[in-house]
Amino acid sequence: MTRTCNNSDDAKIETAMQKKITVAAIQMVSTPDPSENIRAAALRIGEAAQAGASMVLLPEYWPLLGHTESDKLAHAEQAGDGPLQQFMSSIAKQHGLWLIGGTIPLVSSEPGKVLNTLLAFGPDGKLAARYDKIHLFGFTRGQESYDESRTIVAGHDVAVLETPQLRVGLSVCYDLRFPELYRAMGHCDLMVVPSAFTYTTGRAHWEVLLRARAIENQCYLLAAAQGGKHLSGRRTWGHSMLVDPWGEVRAQLPEGEGVVLGELDPDHLAGVRASLPALAHRKLAG
Repeated sequence: MTRTCNNSDDAKIETAMQKKITVAAIQMVSTPDPSENIRAAALRIGEAAQAGASMVLLPEYWPLLGHTESDKLAHAEQAGDGPLQQFMSSIAKQHGLWLIGGTIPLVSSEPGKVLNTLLAFGPDGKLAARYDKIHLFGFTRGQESYDESRTIVAGHDVAVLETPQLRVGLSVCYDLRFPELYRAMGHCDLMVVPSAFTYTTGRAHWEVLLRARAIENQCYLLAAAQGGKHLSGRRTWGHSMLVDPWGEVRAQLPEGEGVVLGELDPDHLAGVRASLPALAHRKLAG
């Protein structure tokens, strides 16, 4: 389920996890061809499932990283219908796992713009959560320039995926720089960050931001990234990883396509929160 969070979640510090859970982040170097990217994603999801993952995360823009920012407009789907959504639903059901589908472009109410939307599907293939990216990336340094607001409409609602075993906070890429978003999710077992960080900003800030969000929220953090040189000439940072609640990087893939696997351990999570009960010590709940 997806829901807007509120401050009542701050009282819930216990975890729903009863046993260790294997999760996977898929790192891709997506092309402008959705059919090619679907094949690549299917291969890696299958590898993750074979390795025992019960939850798989795809990167931001997994089905399309085009030559220009406007390329995605031609592939925008209506919510609930389209080949990208059908693929995610069917492969989640095929492997019997939770699939958090990075982001895909959905039709928006503004002409010439889309929503950059994360969709999560359950093991039954049904849509379980939706999050429209709130913070839109903008960066200019020398010849390097990005402005997502030219082609994307920002979302508004904070979203959490509730499964029988996990409470998962949903975010996308540039959201990582806004800690208040993660506080608004309440207490989660896991937070996810599908991304397409640029090489420039990733090299400077990616790992330190991921570790900070995990430490301050005392939860696991799984990040699936684009990681390599794309046909457009853009280079993304990669370094998909799993970070534990103490801020330790448990698994990582620097560059190229592949699967990052790791375990979520409820005893470790509970131990971190018990030994350093920072969440219970908060005074300025926002």
